Amino acid sequence: MSNIEKYNNELKNIILENNIDINKIQIANVIGNFQELMHLYNAATKEIMTKFEILDNEFKVKYDHNPIHHMEHRIKSPESIFEKMRRKKIPMNIESLRKNITDIAGIRVICNYIDDIYILSTLLLNQDDVVLIEKKDYNANPKKNGYRSLHLIVQIPVFLTETVEYVPVEIQIRTIAMDLWASLEHELYYKSNIKDNIDIYDELYECSQALKEIDTRMQNLYKKTMADYDGDYLKHKHSSRQRQSQ
Repeated sequence: MSNIEKYNNELKNIILENNIDINKIQIANVIGNFQELMHLYNAATKEIMTKFEILDNEFKVKYDHNPIHHMEHRIKSPESIFEKMRRKKIPMNIESLRKNITDIAGIRVICNYIDDIYILSTLLLNQDDVVLIEKKDYNANPKKNGYRSLHLIVQIPVFLTETVEYVPVEIQIRTIAMDLWASLEHELYYKSNIKDNIDIYDELYECSQALKEIDTRMQNLYKKTMADYDGDYLKHKHSSRQRQSQ
């Protein structure tokens, strides 16, 4: 089943489950609008991922280093979108959705080292067609449970046959260690009530701190191996961190 067919089925089920009183023509219009919306967010996701791939390939050529370990992407399901709209008490229409929901398209960039996070984010945001909407640095300021990652919401143009649409994309940039913790914490969260279990909550935080130390040690080891190999790369990393912090 294609993504479009999957979306169509999910939308029909949502309409039926919520007893929305609309006729077949109206259902077709809703589905058509969502298909166009999905195309926009898929296109924006591809554009951002291509930008990251180009940067990663350039680093490999220039510095013999790939800052990106791997990338993941997703488009929110109709069920998840409508649930968020209900939770936020947002009017149930396409225009309201586009105006108020900024995380329909999501990309996760997994980096090898901490410095790579800031290099990639700086280089991406320096591009003329990328507009920063929101930034949350949970690496510099972790959440209470120990969660660490850099979150960006950016807007980029998607060029269509007759128009240009500006589409938001949520980007999470984190190290392998950060992603390990976040993935396992997410799994544990849905298997048990962590918030009501202080021991588990505290131990998860301690695990996050241990992984943070490992991240830092691995970063320092990498810097030592690079020191005699390519000073320009380390200078680039340092200047990127400075620009990002300003």
